[in-house]
Amino acid sequence: MGKKEKTRVVLDTNIIISALLFRGSLSEIIQWWKTNKLTPLISRETFDELTRTLSYPKFSLTEEEIKSIIAEEILPYFEITKIKKKTKIECRDSDDAKFIQCAISGKAKFVISGDKDLCSMGSWGSIQIVSWADFLKITTME
Repeated sequence: MGKKEKTRVVLDTNIIISALLFRGSLSEIIQWWKTNKLTPLISRETFDELTRTLSYPKFSLTEEEIKSIIAEEILPYFEITKIKKKTKIECRDSDDAKFIQCAISGKAKFVISGDKDLCSMGSWGSIQIVSWADFLKITTME
């Protein structure tokens, strides 16, 4: 029997921020990436958005805390994906296209998002765009 391949996913910025900074059901996803239950992908574009968002005043994080989060929680666990070829992606919010681009280039099966506009797309080709709750339902059935 072959080894089961880990599910490759792209996590929207709001999913990562919610998991890392707020306690709740989304915190569970951290254990999923730390125990290799899934392989989270990140591209230069999605990483830039994450670091920019972490520095928002509403989160009250120091530059040192942001560096620590990235060094301890992101870089050891996320696979860096280079966007090889930009695909024209129609999204309600054009800023969301970078998550689908990352999924295409990294051969992800899912984009997990809390963004209603992005989730309303449902899919892009073979990539499913789902909420964390829907992802949990799907993966427990597999």
